[in-house]
Amino acid sequence: MRKTTLIAAGAALVLTLTACSGNSATGTAEPAAAGGQSQTDGLASPFTDAIKLASEAKQGTEKSKSAKFTMEGSAAGQTMTASGAMAFDGADTKFSMTSTAAGQTTEMRMVDKVMYIKLPAEEQKQMGTDKPWAKISADGTDPFSQAIGGALSKSAEQSDPSKMLEQISKTGRIISSDQTELNGQKVNHYKVELDVAKALDQFTDQVPAASRDQLTEKLKGKDLKLPAELWLDKNNLPVQVTMDQGPMMQALGAPAGDAKFTMKYSDWGTQVDVAAPPADQVVDFGELMKKAGR
Repeated sequence: MRKTTLIAAGAALVLTLTACSGNSATGTAEPAAAGGQSQTDGLASPFTDAIKLASEAKQGTEKSKSAKFTMEGSAAGQTMTASGAMAFDGADTKFSMTSTAAGQTTEMRMVDKVMYIKLPAEEQKQMGTDKPWAKISADGTDPFSQAIGGALSKSAEQSDPSKMLEQISKTGRIISSDQTELNGQKVNHYKVELDVAKALDQFTDQVPAASRDQLTEKLKGKDLKLPAELWLDKNNLPVQVTMDQGPMMQALGAPAGDAKFTMKYSDWGTQVDVAAPPADQVVDFGELMKKAGR
């Protein structure tokens, strides 16, 4: 029995949720007109202090609570994309999204701390089930659920842009800033640098407890700087966020290569309704593993 859809979907999910990150949006931003923005544009001058920048943006995201998003990323030669809508509420964050990874497109939902992955008909047959949805719970006992499920709640919390902004306030500094246009919208654009050593817990909190100490030990004493960029609208809400996590991944022993992600946000404050699939259409992934003797 193969688990290709679940593995690809799980990888895309974790990468999407921990993203707020990505490769630079080369070619999408055009310089603003000379002289800066007028008061009628409603765009204030860029912040010069990372703490103030993070504080103002965090106030906006915590008030709006939800947004539509798209993600593009690459890691170890694999390209991933995702799109959907998410309501940010800590451990109770919920979302619906469609992701494409490893050549497979998968629909996913997360609600009530449970992830649901829609299985293609071929995958259902291979797994010996007629249920179109598989669920993975944080408290699952099979190896895959323990590997992925345990990180779900943490990852969901970290997907809130305010968490990334908290990283910036504790570990970041502004390298440069300017006012520009991104997809026709006037924005403040910041290049920042995150110093991992300043707050290791900020970068390892989403890792399962069993691995956290080991990863923290690997990162200790290393001069790791992660480049990131932010584009904020006139309400200081993120329009786009990118990050290159390659230096940290290599420090943890991953092969050299890209670990870059771009997260784009729109429709802040949008209504996000996510419902679990009907119970009679859902199979527990742990039960599938038991049936397969794994």
